[in-house]
Amino acid sequence: MIQFPDRAAFLSALTHLPAADRSALDLARARQAQLTKPAGSLGRLEDIAVFMAGWQGAVRPSLERVQAVVFAGNHGVAARGVSAFPVEVTAQMVANFAAGGAAINALAGACGASLSIVPLALDEPTGDISVEPAMDEAACLAALNAGAAAVDVEAQLVFVGEMGIGNTTPAAALGAAAFGGAAQDWCGRGTGLDASGVAHKAAVVEAALALHAAACTDPFETLRRLGGREIAAMAGALLAARLLRIPVLLDGFIASAAIAPLAAAERGFVDHCLAAHCSAESAHHRLLDHLGLDPLLDLGLRLGEGTGAAVAVPLVRAAVAMHDGMATFAEAAVASGA
Repeated sequence: MIQFPDRAAFLSALTHLPAADRSALDLARARQAQLTKPAGSLGRLEDIAVFMAGWQGAVRPSLERVQAVVFAGNHGVAARGVSAFPVEVTAQMVANFAAGGAAINALAGACGASLSIVPLALDEPTGDISVEPAMDEAACLAALNAGAAAVDVEAQLVFVGEMGIGNTTPAAALGAAAFGGAAQDWCGRGTGLDASGVAHKAAVVEAALALHAAACTDPFETLRRLGGREIAAMAGALLAARLLRIPVLLDGFIASAAIAPLAAAERGFVDHCLAAHCSAESAHHRLLDHLGLDPLLDLGLRLGEGTGAAVAVPLVRAAVAMHDGMATFAEAAVASGA
């Protein structure tokens, strides 16, 4: 289990990121060239198969153990009226997850992923980021470590999701802090705000950036000041996955924003990530562009919870099955055309 004893250990981990297995990548590409199909004819499925090979360190990767983790937290900034739903919904949805009644329950089951739910101090909302830091150092470190601890070291693919009323507001602030731009460029409808609601959210994010931006000098401080418990937990989980060389399916806007400070500091951080989809949240496409990730799907989803990643798991399964199960030209006695 990965843990970060202190802030320095977290920041140090970001500068010691393991890379994919180069030999496995080369051998997987060579296998792709030998399979009974025209080169490149299966498009991104071929790329996904090679990606999985590199991170599993196996020429013929497998996908028997997929893990989904949903983190939940409450946000003080929600009191500013930045969400169409009340904060009580966070705890109510956690109960719904536990009862098996949410979208992520159905979709995790459909894609064959184990699912765990990690609520984080739901009775203690973070600070209102427009007037104070979201967390103190101890709370931020605890959230990062909760995320890291949740990762199954035996998983072959991981995705994380979130539940937290108001969390598109800190996500917008994190995107702006990491990659620049006006607050309004990063704010969308979230759970269903109208135009005036979006404008109000942008004003709240602008206030948060004015207060904190100069102090956001490293990824830890940015997450501490502008994030939230479930957002920091996602960042901790995805960093732990990288340290364990576990590939990641990155979900929507919130999950992408959670790693924005990490990726801004270390541009190779997302090398172990596949973007599952581009959500309907307006700034997600901008964020994926900054991360250098091309989404696998674009279905107009904006629920969060890890649902977009769950829908993309079958694509990864298909890529792995194709790569492992197809015959080579030699095995099938088919002329390669080379």
